[in-house]
Amino acid sequence: MFPEFEVIPAVDVQDGQAVQLVGGERGTGRTYGDPSDAATRWLDAGASTLHLVDLDGAFEGTRRNASAIAELAANPVAVQVGGGIRTASDAIGLLEQGIDRVILGTAAVETPEIVATISEEHPGSVMVSLDAKDGEVVVSGWTEGTGLDPATAAQRYEELGAGAILFTDVDVEGQLEGVRTDRVERVVDRVDVPVIASGGVGSIADIRALERAGAAAVVVGTALYEGRFTLEAAMDAVGE
Repeated sequence: MFPEFEVIPAVDVQDGQAVQLVGGERGTGRTYGDPSDAATRWLDAGASTLHLVDLDGAFEGTRRNASAIAELAANPVAVQVGGGIRTASDAIGLLEQGIDRVILGTAAVETPEIVATISEEHPGSVMVSLDAKDGEVVVSGWTEGTGLDPATAAQRYEELGAGAILFTDVDVEGQLEGVRTDRVERVVDRVDVPVIASGGVGSIADIRALERAGAAAVVVGTALYEGRFTLEAAMDAVGE
């Protein structure tokens, strides 16, 4: 998984539309049309992985955009899917349908053993999402605090079998004002599995900074949709 640093475009789906939120808050997002059009755009640009999130599922716990996500997941690239996956059977069902990685946030916090259960059947397939707000992991669509420290939690989930950690800095998510590499480095330093960074990217310089911080990949959404740079330029810039 992620043998080289990778730039991963996000396709977040809410009410059937591609959406990017600001600070993880519902109602703050901009819409960008048909998610299939967005996915095609990123695939045409050379994306190796698609990051797909059912935002309604993340907020409500029910995967309302499951059919749209399934359609997007049929594309011939690696696919990681999150949002509303609350049980081991849900996750295993997605993996058996051909999804490469399932992203667990709320479910992993509420029932940590779910990570081990899924990983036993599909090793390396679980990416635990640790979304941090004010230094604390938050769940249920970034609305509820947990009291968990992201770096400590990452270490625990690695022990349970997580194949990767998705660390999102919710405080800067969607704001295009830059990344906070010290937050990412704290998580990277505590685990051996890949850490995928998200939140705050507004320039190619931000992507390079995350690569230097030790992240294995970066998920980029708003900056791509708003045309701050192209996916092709971002991919060309990494590893230099």
